[in-house]
Amino acid sequence: MHVGELLAVLCYFAILLTIGFISYRKHISATDFIIGNRSMNYWLTALAAHASDMSSWLFMGYPAVIFTGGLFNSWNAVGLLVFMYLNWQLIAPKIRIATEQYNSLTFSSFFESRLADTSGRIRVFTAFMSLVFYTIYISAGLVGLGLLLETLFNVEYGLGIVIGIVIVIPYVFIGGYKTLAWIDLFQGFFLLAVIIFVPFFMLGKVGGWSGISNAVTMKNLTLTLFPNYSVKTFIEIITMTAGWGLGYFGQPHIVTKFMGIRNVHEIYKSKIIGMSWMCLSLSAATFVGLVGIAFFTHGLDNSELVFIDIVKNSFPPFLIGFILCAVLAATINAMSSQVLVLTSSITEDFYKRIIRTNASSSELLIVARLGVILVSMIAFLIAYAQISTIYSLVLYAWSGLGSSFGPLLLLSLYWKKINKYGAWAGILSGGIIAGVWPYFNDTYSLNVPSMIPGFFSSFALIIIVSLMTAEKEETAA
Repeated sequence: MHVGELLAVLCYFAILLTIGFISYRKHISATDFIIGNRSMNYWLTALAAHASDMSSWLFMGYPAVIFTGGLFNSWNAVGLLVFMYLNWQLIAPKIRIATEQYNSLTFSSFFESRLADTSGRIRVFTAFMSLVFYTIYISAGLVGLGLLLETLFNVEYGLGIVIGIVIVIPYVFIGGYKTLAWIDLFQGFFLLAVIIFVPFFMLGKVGGWSGISNAVTMKNLTLTLFPNYSVKTFIEIITMTAGWGLGYFGQPHIVTKFMGIRNVHEIYKSKIIGMSWMCLSLSAATFVGLVGIAFFTHGLDNSELVFIDIVKNSFPPFLIGFILCAVLAATINAMSSQVLVLTSSITEDFYKRIIRTNASSSELLIVARLGVILVSMIAFLIAYAQISTIYSLVLYAWSGLGSSFGPLLLLSLYWKKINKYGAWAGILSGGIIAGVWPYFNDTYSLNVPSMIPGFFSSFALIIIVSLMTAEKEETAA
């Protein structure tokens, strides 16, 4: 362990703790803690939505698929860009207005109010799917932190994820929505600067673009988005773009950022800022993978360490620690937002709805913070087992959340005939199918992303069940 690396990390977290301390006193109620009292400006909204999206996946998971598969795999990023733009266009303004009208702080409370579900089942089903898939999502972040600390400081992996938990819990505990938004703003600019600087700095060291091209050719990979024009290639492109992109409509930790903006008319400004940031960061992450191909001509034992190993082999200790803080920033941004959304669901959907309907605001705030600890502990156990790669864990959780909530959110905002019975069917079918689909992929070599069957089966069942039960709904009304 180099003292310079440790000093850089400590300096960075001192900045974050200062931001957290300054905003701590602003959280005096559960509404402040969960959604920032709908007072965010367009800069905060833009960077909060995008920085909380890009976890260690941006620095570790995604560059690894470029490193191992070439530029063709960047269709994953294209899908994310296209569908995030549609998320801003189709979801952001409508969900901001609708959740304020229904006085909703969470996905489930909005669905319940919008569909007049007095049974509480929508809240239970939504909270259950959130608990299952978010704990896996959060565990992916802990895996990234564990690997980073193991590589950077030679800390044993298990101890590394313990340190990750120790960092994340107080990070969310002292702040809440507003603090995370301000920290997202700071870290969004920081990690963007880092993800752009490193590959461009390294370009000269690998022989420029010709060096990358030669290395890619030597490894029999591709530097084109269209290696050929066969039907199979176009099917792969569709599955890569839709397999990731469709998930944006159903990610609570991203969509809730739209709900917190102060003025709905400023969403278009947030969209321009956020999409510019996303385009630059994903392009740079793609470049990291390509530079890695030329830098590590003999490959890597763990391709998800390509960015970290490039930095470790190219910069002095203090700069290594400072640059790799960007990985910590991206990971903690996403994890903290996910923990906050999940604990909000525990507070609003379980405790307030089922256990104590007359709970005070201060009591709910205590429950929310206890929920932070509970969720983090469950995620720790999954991360410790190290059952899969960061990329695979994120894809699994992303697909489950997107399939459970994406079709329901779209139809709730755009289709008047949807009812609670269709919603129940959509949440359960989307989550279950996305959850079990990897088994069919492995067994039958289908190579179809879980998002596609999960999303479209949920979408279809919501429509079918809503139409089939329309008469029953009218009778009950």
